[in-house]
Amino acid sequence: MSALLDVILPVFLVIGFGWIAAWRGWFSDSAVDGLMRFAQGFALPCVLFLGVAQLDLSSAYSPALMLSFYSGAFSGFALCFVAARWLFRRPLTDAVAIGFAGMFSNSLLLGLPITERAYGPDALTGNIAILSIHSPLFYGLGISLMEWARSRGEGLSALDLARKITRAILLQPLVFGILCGFALNLSGLPLPDMLLAATAMMAKAALPAALFGLGGVLWRYRPEGDRMVIITICTVSLVIHPAIAWGVARGIFSLEDAGLRSVVVTAAMAPGANAYMFAHMYGVAKRVNASAVLFGTAFSILSVWIWLQLLP
Repeated sequence: MSALLDVILPVFLVIGFGWIAAWRGWFSDSAVDGLMRFAQGFALPCVLFLGVAQLDLSSAYSPALMLSFYSGAFSGFALCFVAARWLFRRPLTDAVAIGFAGMFSNSLLLGLPITERAYGPDALTGNIAILSIHSPLFYGLGISLMEWARSRGEGLSALDLARKITRAILLQPLVFGILCGFALNLSGLPLPDMLLAATAMMAKAALPAALFGLGGVLWRYRPEGDRMVIITICTVSLVIHPAIAWGVARGIFSLEDAGLRSVVVTAAMAPGANAYMFAHMYGVAKRVNASAVLFGTAFSILSVWIWLQLLP
């Protein structure tokens, strides 16, 4: 119970403050949009930039760590895609967006603060390593499949499709922050103290701002219809993804405790706001993904507590 009170609830209370502020009209929609634009477009890229720039690449990028997490994530995509396409008879583009929701856990806004509060700042190495390829990999897959689904029958050349996909991925601010972090890390050059201090200040503001803003965004997501699809996404995200990740981490790779914690906590997060943003970007499955973000975030208060009790 102390894990619920000391680790999880403070994170969700900040989200709740944002939700209440938006509900009561104390924080306008434009203010929420501005705060989220600051958090996702500027502050969170600074978090990822510093994290990747300071990683010990030789030790952080453990194949066992990556394969444990991403085997669960891609399984989540496959399960949600198949269920949406053949069980619920959704269009192909809808199925891609729903699969994206089953894959894209909220590893940044929820996974980082919960891991830090549960195990301390030194426990974030595995999380940062996973996050450094999280957005590029998932957006790359999602955008590639969506553009393929939309362009069927249009005669779009492979080169034009590749250009369109590459441009869409590189325009993501989180990806830009990650790439800059890799560039600095691999160059071996030190970051000037004044730039380091300024970037660190931005990074410190990122998580509180993003969590408060996420609460405001969730207020807009009215749950409507598609109940079984939403239940499927939440079950895959909160139960199946972390269970597969745990099974691979311990059953196949015998991953150490620190790596197991990063893998499972990151995998156990609810679908992130990016699941809705991806659906909104293409104008498909918006209601389903928005409701999955809302309900998944609410249900994860209990499910994350259970996973923390099970972890060593």
